[in-house]
Amino acid sequence: MFHASRWFCASLLLLLSLSEAGFSAEPLLEKLDLFEAGRDGYALYRIPGLVVTKPGTVLAYCEARRTGKSDWDTIDILLRRSTDGGKTWSPRAKIADVPGPKTKNPVALAQKLASPDDVTYNNPVAFANRDGSVQFLFCLEYCRCFSLRSDDDGVTWTKPVEITATFDKFRPEYDWKVLATGPGHGIQLKSGRLVVPVWLSTGTGGHAHRPSVTTSIFSDDNGRTWQRGDIAVPNTAEWINPNETVVVQLADGRVMLNVRSESMAHRRLVTIGPDGATGWSKPRFEDALLEPICMASIIRLSEKPGSAKNRIVFANPHNLARADGKEAAGKSRDRKNLSIKLSEDDGQTWAASQVLEPGMSAYSDLAVLPDGTLLCLYERGREPDAEQKKPTSYALLTLARFNLEWLTGGTVGSPRKQEREH
Repeated sequence: MFHASRWFCASLLLLLSLSEAGFSAEPLLEKLDLFEAGRDGYALYRIPGLVVTKPGTVLAYCEARRTGKSDWDTIDILLRRSTDGGKTWSPRAKIADVPGPKTKNPVALAQKLASPDDVTYNNPVAFANRDGSVQFLFCLEYCRCFSLRSDDDGVTWTKPVEITATFDKFRPEYDWKVLATGPGHGIQLKSGRLVVPVWLSTGTGGHAHRPSVTTSIFSDDNGRTWQRGDIAVPNTAEWINPNETVVVQLADGRVMLNVRSESMAHRRLVTIGPDGATGWSKPRFEDALLEPICMASIIRLSEKPGSAKNRIVFANPHNLARADGKEAAGKSRDRKNLSIKLSEDDGQTWAASQVLEPGMSAYSDLAVLPDGTLLCLYERGREPDAEQKKPTSYALLTLARFNLEWLTGGTVGSPRKQEREH
């Protein structure tokens, strides 16, 4: 008699085979607003971050801005948890609180970007470690950096430990006055190393965030201590003000940085190194990935030999137009048309693209559930605000749940041809 366990195994193998062949689930796309401007004492919620822990808990975090006027506002860092794949969520909790006196960053005061009594917590970054722990970094006043850890899926956190000394090691090479981690999420390499991109600025230019360079910090002891990496993308006439950067490990073990800049090419910059810290390749522009000058996000979805494809997913506003028609090289374009792109060859080409949010949409972060469902937490604007372009126009942080079938237009084996730039 055919044993039940053999029948189950045979059925599972058949389902996996059919999935890779294109006979798979129906396309899925669901959206849920997690944070809304003007609620719970904050004028604006921005800079989304997202990770899925080893047990499968989803952690969504962001900057909560009291007035919403600028990046130098009084800002807290808030976190929400989901234990059912992003369908329902816990109440928001504030997780960054450094005791003692705090001094406003002088570069912000010099440019009249904030008041001396504003306290800015900024650029939260989480790591979902393979041992089940969660590492969390955040900055204070864009000039100090701290580390937290949770061993219970983000319910409780250790007291913040300052790691600014790691950044001080950059000063002989680059005398920064402004620092920022991520934002988004960090990654743990196959070696166990934790890696997060960071950007540094002398704070003398616009918004005290320019000029800037991109680099990384890393930990080889699960976040107990941190070290600096090499500067990956300097500020040059070709690579102008590289800053907010996302990271993914390639199937061969190398690490790829995907970099925002204000370069004339209006394309994402890419550089690859062997270990996430040193030996970065000469940066190149990725023609398929438009750069409206906005933060993006990237995540690994699958990898051989466990899967048939080395899949990477990327998200950013796919747009180079301006509603006012004043497009100029190196100048910001309208943040809209947030699109999700799929690479099946580790970022060498982009085989599929779907529009997640055609209207106002900006920063995002991606994560993957244990069953392969993709999550994207992103900034979304209300259509009536589109003409105003106020700092508070991005009224919502919205969570999208979608699957590979939606991303590939309904057939995993035959993804739609990537949309062309118009």
